[in-house]
Amino acid sequence: MYKLKTNQSIHKRFKLTGGSHLRRRKSCKSHLLQKKSSKQKRKLRKVSIVNLSDKSNVINALPYLN
Repeated sequence: MYKLKTNQSIHKRFKLTGGSHLRRRKSCKSHLLQKKSSKQKRKLRKVSIVNLSDKSNVINALPYLN
């Protein structure tokens, strides 16, 4: 059987935690930061966990994720 290709854009954005959850960064932190409050920007710094309903889509794009 041939090798499966890993989606490199997803591979760069998601990491696997010790408890087999997927870690991701929050969106809306790259530009237009002047109009956002300090409180909102502070909350966007934190990493979050991928929802269970979306986890299967990410796993299918990363066939060799250990």
